[in-house]
Amino acid sequence: MPSHQAQRALASVRAVVFDTDGVLLDSAHLHEAAWKAAFDPLLEGRGDLPDEARRPFSEEDYRRCVDGKSRLDGAAAFLSSRGVALPQGSPDDPPGEDSVRAVAARKDGLFSERLRTGSVEVWPGTLWLLRVLEGAGVPCAAVSASRHARELLGRAGLMGLLRTLVDGQEAARLGLAGKPSPDLFLEAASRLGTPPGGTAVVEDALAGVEAGRRGGFAQVIGVDRTQDPANAADLRAYGADLVVNDLSELLDPAQRAAWEAAQQQDAARRKTARDEEAREGDT
Repeated sequence: MPSHQAQRALASVRAVVFDTDGVLLDSAHLHEAAWKAAFDPLLEGRGDLPDEARRPFSEEDYRRCVDGKSRLDGAAAFLSSRGVALPQGSPDDPPGEDSVRAVAARKDGLFSERLRTGSVEVWPGTLWLLRVLEGAGVPCAAVSASRHARELLGRAGLMGLLRTLVDGQEAARLGLAGKPSPDLFLEAASRLGTPPGGTAVVEDALAGVEAGRRGGFAQVIGVDRTQDPANAADLRAYGADLVVNDLSELLDPAQRAAWEAAQQQDAARRKTARDEEAREGDT
C-alpha cells in the first residue's frame, strides 16, 4: 500500500519534472539491451584485460554506470570501470570500438534499430498521475539525456501532457552538463516558471536522483520498478526523499481508488477480448 508520505509528496509543490526512460516510459530495457550489444563484443575482444574485467555488461553495470547519463558520459564511465582506455575520439567517428565516441555511436545505432522493431509503453500509473496533475493545474516537464526522447514521448502520446521537454538535443544546443549535474532539471524548472524549491523531481536513475538533490529541489522522488530493497536503498543514499515502485503511489487515496478501479475495468475488458478470440478460434 502507498505510504502517507508518498500520497502527500506532491501536495506542496508547484510543478513536477519527470525523467523519461523508466519513469514516464517503459523504455529503459531498450537502452540497456543496446548498451549490452555495444559493450559485450568489445570486452570479448580485449585479451589484455583480466577475466573479471571482461565479464558481460550487466543490469548492475547499467544502473551504476550509464543509466540517466548522456551516451558519451555513460560509455566513458563504463569503459573506465572495466579498465578500458580509449581515446575520446571526434564527433564524426563512425560506430565501432576505436574511441569512446565510436562506442557511443554504436550504441545509438543499436538503440535506433530496436525502436524500429519494438514498441515503447507508458507506465499506466504514470499516465494517470500526469492527467491528475494536469487537471489540478500543476505544470509538468520531462527531461532526458537521450536525443530520442521527443520521438518516444510523441509516439506514446504524452507530449500534450507536458509543458516542455529538455532532452539530449536541447542539452547539446544549450551546453548543459549531463547528470549528475542538475542542469537539465534546472532548465526544465526555469521553463515552467518555478524555482527548484517549489518543484519536485521524479527519477529512477542514481545519477538523476543525485542531480535532483544537487539542484535543491523541494522533493526528489526515486522510482524503483524492480522492488529490490537494495536498489531502493541506493536511491535514498544518492538523495531521494522517498522511493516508490510506481507513480500511482503518489495519488491521494481517492485518486488511487479511481485508478485501481480503472485498472480492474481495463483488465476485465482485456479478458473479455481474449475469451472472445478463443471462442472464435474454436469455431
